[in-house]
Amino acid sequence: MTVDSRVADVRRHELAVFLRSRRERITPDQVGLPISGRRRTPGLRREEVAQLAGVGVTWYTWLEQGRDINASEQVLDAISRTLRLDPYEHTHLFTLAGAPEPPLEKDCKLLSDNVHRMMAKLEPFPVCVRNARCDILAYNRAYDWLMGGLDAIPFEDRNTMIQCLTNPEWRRRLPDWELNLPRVVAGFRAAMAEHLAEPAWKNLVKRLLQESDVFERMWKEHDVSTERIVLKRYLHPDVGLLRFEFSYLYLGRRSEISLATLTPADEETAAKLPSSF
Repeated sequence: MTVDSRVADVRRHELAVFLRSRRERITPDQVGLPISGRRRTPGLRREEVAQLAGVGVTWYTWLEQGRDINASEQVLDAISRTLRLDPYEHTHLFTLAGAPEPPLEKDCKLLSDNVHRMMAKLEPFPVCVRNARCDILAYNRAYDWLMGGLDAIPFEDRNTMIQCLTNPEWRRRLPDWELNLPRVVAGFRAAMAEHLAEPAWKNLVKRLLQESDVFERMWKEHDVSTERIVLKRYLHPDVGLLRFEFSYLYLGRRSEISLATLTPADEETAAKLPSSF
């Protein structure tokens, strides 16, 4: 046995143990499954994980047994969501499976400490960093205040498309969301033209089609646009209507990651921003 094959055996064993440990900590009610009869093992059964993740029971069983099988990024993403892995566990899963680094975590690592310090210095102006897929990679406390507690949203759900289309609280803070949404969806489709084969993009579209009739209707129209929205209104429950102008700074010559700064569009908005966070 070669050194590489021994390392692969150890990795598969660690993957099997890790998956079992994560599965056993999830209860059926956490994932919306009915509890029927006595359960001989804690947490979810293998067949329940397979069903929720959309994979074969035999295949998932082999994965937990440490067999020499390959798992695609799309399947690993589905298993990660089913087992409710946090960002660190998500990355660990991909590493043990020998899969490429998850795109979202990879993008996050591109943000230097200088970017985070700059966002903090720009307060009380709200600032966020997003990639072309509309994932929110970082934000300052002012942006968290503006959007009503982004810290409480699971890492994998911090995406402006997901939140705008599925989160009622988010929509309440965006009085013009219905007006702006066609342009947002058209911009997303235009950006996806360079990522058509990437699982992360396809998974996001699949999820939005399943969870939003509005997105499904607009997606079928095939509209595209590269026009940015430079003026937005927000409705904050504590201070009322706010108006911001957007400025975009791309973090590199060929980067698709941009830092968006929300500058008050009028003195009334500037006066409503908290003096400290």
